Amino acid sequence: MKFVRRLVDSVKPNFEKGGKLEKLHPAFDALETFLFTPGITTEAGVHVRDAMDLKRTMMTVIISLIPTLLFGMWNTGFQHHLAYGMEADIMQNFLFGFWKVLPIIIVSYAVGLGVEFVFAIVKGHPISEGYLVTGLLIPLVLPVTIPLWMVGLSAIFCTLLGKEIFGGTGMNFMNPALLARIFLFFAFPAAMTGDIWTDLSPEAGHAIVDAYSGATSLMTFDANYTLLPSASDMFWGFEQGAIGETSVFACLIGAFILIYSGVGSWRIMLAVFAGAGLMGLLFNFLAPAGNPTHLMHTPAYYHWLMGGFAFGAVYMATDPVSAAQSETGKWIYGLLIGAFSVVLRVFNPAYPEGVMLSILLMNVFAPLIDHIVVELHIKKRLRRA
Repeated sequence: MKFVRRLVDSVKPNFEKGGKLEKLHPAFDALETFLFTPGITTEAGVHVRDAMDLKRTMMTVIISLIPTLLFGMWNTGFQHHLAYGMEADIMQNFLFGFWKVLPIIIVSYAVGLGVEFVFAIVKGHPISEGYLVTGLLIPLVLPVTIPLWMVGLSAIFCTLLGKEIFGGTGMNFMNPALLARIFLFFAFPAAMTGDIWTDLSPEAGHAIVDAYSGATSLMTFDANYTLLPSASDMFWGFEQGAIGETSVFACLIGAFILIYSGVGSWRIMLAVFAGAGLMGLLFNFLAPAGNPTHLMHTPAYYHWLMGGFAFGAVYMATDPVSAAQSETGKWIYGLLIGAFSVVLRVFNPAYPEGVMLSILLMNVFAPLIDHIVVELHIKKRLRRA
């Protein structure tokens, strides 16, 4: 690393004020701070001394995403070979998925970071590490069959119109990765719905099995909840769906990492699951007795296992920028996300994956929730005075 440090120091004057490449200083600064800890310290004024900075926070989230990424790669190969009725071991499944998912990740990072670099250079402000997480979240919430140009377009949309236009990382009022998914869902619905969840690249000497179905658990739920995969398969993730969303178990590993490190809010996670469970139980109580296949009869805990609910609760709802900030507000925010997710699944067949839309909706209302909580707290304190 000493060689790299000397190399960086040798070219650094060109990017400093008065240097030939002064305008590219934000890009150079981003690379230097990514490789090495910044040598600048606060010298005056009130400040917080803490080892956890934005870079470490983002890296912790990335580490927590690794279980969902690795399982998603394996499941991509597993679903492919299953569709062709082929026997494949763990490594064969994983390698097939690795080479299918890797280009999506590369395009997401290359395009998104490119937009951030250009925007920072034009505006002359430092490049933050926020997209390090967004760049990985975007591929994990997309189907493996998504065209790469759509991945790039969604990265441009969420980076430019979802974050930079509001001032960059820390200023966005909606989760950028969810904006990318919602943008693709409404702009290119054929690429985000239907039998698009399994890579069906031709296999020499093999044909797709007759019983193959491209339906995800949410598509099956929309038709008849009694046809859903087993609760065990949905928990472990042996089903079709977005690359990183199918395994509840992998999401729970990530949740443990986020909670243990203090990066993710356990209150929001627990509240989202509680909100969905309570709304599911309410629907079970109100379900029409004469129609046992009605979606309101779906066991409440099934909503925790289907689709991207666990992924959304762990990684999306807990976004520290767009989520509620007050402790009481986090409970309200999470409960409403869980409740609305179930309502959308049961009553809106056009959009069964309600958790993503619910999170974006509550992103908008998060400041209002915090405002009401603070105002009520102030009034309570004044009554005591």
